[in-house]
Amino acid sequence: MPSPYPGMDPYLEGYLWPDVHHRFATEISDQLTPQLRPRYVARIEIQVVVDEDPGGEIGIMYPDVEVVHSQRHSSAPTPAIGEGASVGGAMVAEAPAATPASVMIELPNPEVRLSTVEIYDTAQNQLVTSIEILSPVNKREPGLAKYRAKWHRLRRAHVHLLEVDLLRRGQRAITHAKIPESLWRVGLHRAGSIRFHAWTLNVADRLPIVPVPLRQPDADVMLDLGQALQTIYERAAYDLSIDYTASPPPPPLSADPYSQSNSSSS
Repeated sequence: MPSPYPGMDPYLEGYLWPDVHHRFATEISDQLTPQLRPRYVARIEIQVVVDEDPGGEIGIMYPDVEVVHSQRHSSAPTPAIGEGASVGGAMVAEAPAATPASVMIELPNPEVRLSTVEIYDTAQNQLVTSIEILSPVNKREPGLAKYRAKWHRLRRAHVHLLEVDLLRRGQRAITHAKIPESLWRVGLHRAGSIRFHAWTLNVADRLPIVPVPLRQPDADVMLDLGQALQTIYERAAYDLSIDYTASPPPPPLSADPYSQSNSSSS
């Protein structure tokens, strides 16, 4: 069954996101490969990073923290003051018993796998285009600063950068007064250019077909993000895991004034 949303499905932004992220990168690579060969290839780069501040994602992408054990007082007997044990006939004072912790919890796994689709030329095996699919760790500190640093490294290396941001929460790496506010965004920076093209997306918008630049004089190839998302949604049977009668992951859609169609490019 397809998603009830024409474009990005906000219900995919929760605990399903790691699976969506991985499948989306794979489908993008599969969709581009027939258009790229024989001069280029698409490869998926997996980077494992530590989520240094996962608290904001608990209950959204990570499971709720589970209270495994909670107690106010220990039920074990505590030795009386001055009471000790006899060792070889001599009284030896016992070490005081440790005070039991009030709560014991299980913390979520802080490791996050980030999948990037990278396009290389087959003649020299050089990186030409990087397609970044953002995860929450990229949109808040300290991961945001690291992602911005990667942006600058790619620009200096004259690599095209296509950024796919399908998460409503967090801070965007590139901000500008002329880019309309939106729930989701796709951005393109061509190597050697000072221009940043943005596709701003809201609930009523279908994900765009965007150009993927290669090396001149080769023409751009087209990437249908809507088709890619629809394909993985149906293949993964996400409809069987989502309760559409409940509220989507935060932030609340009803509180966002840009929930209507507002597609544009800058």
